[in-house]
Amino acid sequence: MFTENIFENRYRHVPELCRFGADISVVGRVAVVTGVNELVAAPVTATDLRGGAALVAAALGARGVTTVYDAGHIVRGYDEFDRMLLSLGADVSYDPETLASVV
Repeated sequence: MFTENIFENRYRHVPELCRFGADISVVGRVAVVTGVNELVAAPVTATDLRGGAALVAAALGARGVTTVYDAGHIVRGYDEFDRMLLSLGADVSYDPETLASVV
């Protein structure tokens, strides 16, 4: 259970996480996350910096290939994010033309 007390739109990325198969319900400022056996790749859209990073993290743990659209939020907010993930062994790429990351 997570309670957000500062930024009222913090959970805008939850519907995108649910596309992976995550079990998350949001009521007001509280998000309840229930564990699932597996996440499955899905095309998703980053709505902000931290939410976009959460989508990439979920994609790294999901079965299959995910495209994160509007990943420019992530690239602008985290310097060399894709290179850091590559150095850890992740299979990621970023296309500045489409602003999409493939994980």
